[in-house]
Amino acid sequence: MINIAVLGYGTVGSGVVEVIEKNHDSINIRAGQEINIKYVLDLRDFPGDPVEKILVHDYNVILNDPEVKIVVEVMGGINPAYQFTKDALLAGKSVCTSNKELVAKHGAELLEIAKEHNTNFLFEASVGGGIPIIRPINQSLTADKITEIIGILNGTTNYILSKMTDEGEDFDTVLRQAQQKGYAERNPEADVEGHDACRKIAILTSLAYGRQVDYEDIYTEGISKITNADIEYAKETDTVIKLLGMTKVKDDVIYSMVAPFMLDKEHPLMNVNGVFNGIFIHGNVLGDTMFYGRGAGKLPTASAVVADVVDAVKHQGTNIMTIWEKDKITLGDIKDFECRFFVRVKDTNSKTHIEDVFGEVTYINSDKVLGEVAFLTASMKQGDFDKKIRSFDLIQRIRTTL
Repeated sequence: MINIAVLGYGTVGSGVVEVIEKNHDSINIRAGQEINIKYVLDLRDFPGDPVEKILVHDYNVILNDPEVKIVVEVMGGINPAYQFTKDALLAGKSVCTSNKELVAKHGAELLEIAKEHNTNFLFEASVGGGIPIIRPINQSLTADKITEIIGILNGTTNYILSKMTDEGEDFDTVLRQAQQKGYAERNPEADVEGHDACRKIAILTSLAYGRQVDYEDIYTEGISKITNADIEYAKETDTVIKLLGMTKVKDDVIYSMVAPFMLDKEHPLMNVNGVFNGIFIHGNVLGDTMFYGRGAGKLPTASAVVADVVDAVKHQGTNIMTIWEKDKITLGDIKDFECRFFVRVKDTNSKTHIEDVFGEVTYINSDKVLGEVAFLTASMKQGDFDKKIRSFDLIQRIRTTL
C-alpha cells in the first residue's frame, strides 16, 4: 500500500478523492499496489463528509509523516502551493499537481529539485484538463522537432465564442450565462483576457524546447473586445473566431502569443466548440497531430491528476526525466510575427486610401453591419501592420489563418 495526501478539497481535490474511490480496483491494478488517501488538507471543515476522518488543517502533519510518499497539490495559485510543493520534494515525496500558475512560474526549478531527490514532479492536469498532452510531448514526440503548437486552451473563452457564433448573443450576455453555469469565475479576467491560456502555452513551449519560457514575455490578447459584428464578418468569410495559444518556429526563431484568430474551414481546430479544448502540434517528422477533449471540469481534471499519481507510484525511487532547463528562451519580437489581418475601419476611410496603404486587399461585405469598411490584408508582419493602420480610424483587427 502507498499513502498519498491531497492538498485542497475544492473542485479538483474532491474530484481526485472521488476518482480514486470510484475506480479504486482498476487504478490499483495499474499502479501495482493499493493507493490509500491518508490525509486531505484544507482550512475548512466538511461536516458529514466522509473526508472528515482524514481531514487535517496543518500541512506539517503531512510533511513530517514518512508514510506519505505522494502529495497531490490542487490548491491553485502560487502561495502557499509553491512552498508546500518545494518542501514535499525536498522531503523525498513526489508531487502531482493541476496548478498551471505554479508550473508556469516554477516548473524548471521544481523539476530540478525532484531530480536531485529521486522523486517526481508531475503536472499532466495543468494544461488541457483531462487531455493527455504533457506526457506525449515529454515522451511520445521526442523523435520530432516540434515546429508549431496551436491550442484552444481555455474552455470558458471557447464556450463564450461558440455561443456568440451559434446564438447571436453578445459577449456580456454569454459571459453571464457562463458564470451561471459555473464555466466562468465571478472575476473572469484570467480567462477572458487570455492570462490562463498564456500560462498554458508557456508550459507547453517550455517542454517542447526544453528551456524556460516566462509567461510574462508572451504577447497576450483576450476576447473581451470581440463583438457580434466580428462574428458576422467571420461567417461571411466562412471562418470562426477562436482564442488561440500559439507557438511557431520560423527561421529558427520561436514566436509565442495568445490572441483571437479567425480560423478557416480547413483548420483542424475550427470545430472545437463549447468548453472543449483542442491542441494541434506539428513535428518535422510526424507532421500533424491533434489532441482533443474536455479541457476543464472536476472529473476530467481529476482523472489526469490521478493518472500522474499512478505514474508516481510506478516510479517510486526513480526520476522520470523531463527536459526543462532554467535557461530562458528569448522569444521572437511579436512585431516580426507574420500573418493576414482582418480589419474594420470607419467608412470615412476610402477604399482608395486603403489600397494605397495596404496594396491589394479582399473586401468583406455584411448587410448587418453599416458605417464601416471591412477587409483582409495580405500576409505581413505585425510591426508593418501597426505602422500602416495609423492613418485609419480603426474599429477592430483580428489575425487570421486564411
